[in-house]
Amino acid sequence: MSFFETITPWDASVLQSIQGIKCDFLDTFMAVMSFLGEKGLIWIILGLTLCLFKKTRATGVIMLCAMTLGLLLGEFGIKNIICRPRPFVTYDFTVNGHIPSGYSFPSGHTTSSFAAATVIIIRKEKFAVFTAVLAFLIAFSRLYNCVHYPTDVICGAVLGIALAIITCLIFKNFGWDNRLNKKIIRKKGDVK
Repeated sequence: MSFFETITPWDASVLQSIQGIKCDFLDTFMAVMSFLGEKGLIWIILGLTLCLFKKTRATGVIMLCAMTLGLLLGEFGIKNIICRPRPFVTYDFTVNGHIPSGYSFPSGHTTSSFAAATVIIIRKEKFAVFTAVLAFLIAFSRLYNCVHYPTDVICGAVLGIALAIITCLIFKNFGWDNRLNKKIIRKKGDVK
């Protein structure tokens, strides 16, 4: 018996418990949270916005790099190796909101959200708490909407956090973070 065959009944029981808190308000709210995390778009927009300002440029670039690693490893790598069916395929769960395609493990929404939020936390940006809460809500929405198992979300969070830490360390060790925060355009006659 494989790991996923062993853990899936537990995963399904957690999803069943979450269904006990369903209500119209949460149905709408969680559908919106999942939409915000779709394709990592909210995080990409935030990352690109951070790149526009000297003070936050390094954070934006590091965030986008960590998310890109998450896309490559999670979506294109692990998902296609594991090939775990989504909960609504295996069990009789009703999906709240958009019905996603592809495999379940790990959660791409969660990976990108936790990669982005972790970089922002490590870089001590003023809005770190807000991004952490948003990442958590996006991750929880995947469970509430019955499109991922708890282990998909947990492993997506771990993957996102790990990639954020690794990316931050690489940028720091090579001094790329400091170089990114310097002015790109220098006045005529400036040296260096």
